[in-house]
Order: sequence, then C-alpha cells, then structure tokens
Amino acid sequence: MTAPRTAATVAALAVAPLMITLATATPAGAHGSLEDPVSRVKTCFDEGPESPVSAACRDLVAIGGTQPLYDWNEVNLADAAGRHRELIPDGKLCSAGRDKYAGLDQARADWPASELAAGPHTFRYRATAPHRGGFELFITKEGYDPTAPLRWSDLESFGQVTDPPLEGGSYVFDMTVPERSGRHLVYSVWQRSDSPEAFYTCSDVVFGGSGATGGGGDPVIEPAPPAAEPEPGGHEGHGDHGDHDQHGEDPHDGHEKPAAGDQREEDAVPEANRPAPAGGTDDAVTAPDTEPDTEPADDRELAATGGGSATTALALGGAAALSVGTATLLLAARRRAAAARRA
Repeated sequence: MTAPRTAATVAALAVAPLMITLATATPAGAHGSLEDPVSRVKTCFDEGPESPVSAACRDLVAIGGTQPLYDWNEVNLADAAGRHRELIPDGKLCSAGRDKYAGLDQARADWPASELAAGPHTFRYRATAPHRGGFELFITKEGYDPTAPLRWSDLESFGQVTDPPLEGGSYVFDMTVPERSGRHLVYSVWQRSDSPEAFYTCSDVVFGGSGATGGGGDPVIEPAPPAAEPEPGGHEGHGDHGDHDQHGEDPHDGHEKPAAGDQREEDAVPEANRPAPAGGTDDAVTAPDTEPDTEPADDRELAATGGGSATTALALGGAAALSVGTATLLLAARRRAAAARRA
C-alpha cells in the first residue's frame, strides 16, 4: 500500500469515532410529565427528593429511593406502541408497571392534590425533550376509591389531542373536564408517533374545594411529621435506570442524581411554585405561566437528556482538530512519496 493510501486509511479510522459521537450528540428520546394538573412524580420532585414534605412522597422515597424523582420525566415504556392496557397491569398504572417507580402506585388518600373544576381546562404537559405524538387523558369514574389500587376499569377517557403547540417548554391543549366531586385522579398517556415509546402520569385532583379556578397554584399537601435526617454514607436508589427489564424500556442516560449545587436549570423550581405544607389550592405551576409562552424548547430544557449545543460544539471542535491532524499527515506522506520518486 502506498504512503498516501496508508495515510488516508489512518485518517478515516481516526475520524470514524468522531462521526459516531456527532451522530449521538443530539437530544435523546422524548421526556416529560403533566404539570397542570401536576403529576405525582413531579410534585414529589418539586418538594425535594432528599427531604420531601408530604407523607406520600416520603414513603415513595422509602420504597424506591430518590432516583425516581430525579428521573421524574421518564415514567415510560420504550415499546408501548399503543398497547398500554396490554403491558401495564391493574394496580401499576402510575408506575407504568416499572419497579423503579413502584412508589407512585401507593393507594392512599393523602397524595398532594390540585384543585380542578368541571368544564373547559387548559392542560400543560412539560416536555424536556419534545417529540411529535398524541395525548389522551382519563379521569376516574364517580365512586373512585383512592385507597384501592388503580385499575383500567376505574378510568374513562375524556379527550385526545395530536401534536399540540409547544409553549414555554410545555405542550398546551384544552379539554373539557367531566363533572366530578371530591377526590379523583387524572391519568395521561403520551404516545409518540415517531417511536413506540409512551409516557404515563397520575395527577391527584380535588373537585369542589373553595376557590377552585381550574388552573394555577400549589397542590394541597396533607400536614405530616418532619422527615428524619438521612443516614450518612450515601442514599439508596441512586443507581442507573437498571429496572428497564420489563417490556424493553429504553434506558435514557443523563438523569443521575445531581451533585450538590449542580441542579439542572430546567428542574429548578421557583420558590413561589413549590408545594406549600398547607393552604394551597390549585396546580403546582402558578397561572399565568411565569415562563414566556414563546420561549423555545432550548438547550436548557433538553439538558435532562444529555443533548444540546454544548455537547455538539465539543464534538465539532474535536472533529476540527482531527481534520487538521489528518491534513498534516496526508501532506507529509505525499512529500515523502514525491521525494522517493525523485531519488
């Protein structure tokens, strides 16, 4: 093999890993959770994974550790493809049948709940990695018992929407909420149209409370004794997404527990929007939305999936450096070949 061909082969082998890096530097699969009315997992995350306020959220951490809360936007099945009832058994709807999120399936009447009213309502679904797809919302039937495991037969669908607009990092759509009274649960299914992956949420709501507006505000949290100080020596449940053993769940990287002082920006919740110990009445996101409705789903919102311009810029910089080195190698090889021919 001639020197130029050898140099070209070496250059191709050197650049190939960079091309793979560039191909994988884009944001990972879709992630998100219902934020109006706020989902159980997002409520507990907003309370603080290391020291939740409500008894239900503290028990969730006792069951599965804090990692499920840091991965609040990943209650998913990678291969759902519309087979939700087939893949998710009764009693495990809120966890999507995944052991990692089993604490979300606790059948109890003291989950923090958002105020909701029958009639037109604007729903907001936080999308930390937007993708095309459709949403279907369900609500529990009259006679719902929150202390009994949630079954598919407890739900009735009340609306579907495909590819709603993305405003301020959230999908926004209107649906009409059926008449209900007392405590109920709103169940959401986000089925991607560009992938078989689907996401699921449970949002506890209360009808008929004082000052109901159907949107905005903090969830009502049952008063509970203060949480015990964590034991030294680490925290349980801070592993990877290792329970993706059911239904081929997709292990999305980049959701590990953040180090102290390193909370992701899109997960930082303003103090005014955090659940209060008592007295709140509406949803966990205040109305009107404090984020501009025209804000694009930028790198801040995609940070949870490991993508964004910073990663791409680093990869491009590495590729440029390799390109310079490859050009230098080729030039040197050609000069040696020319010198050999003259000799």
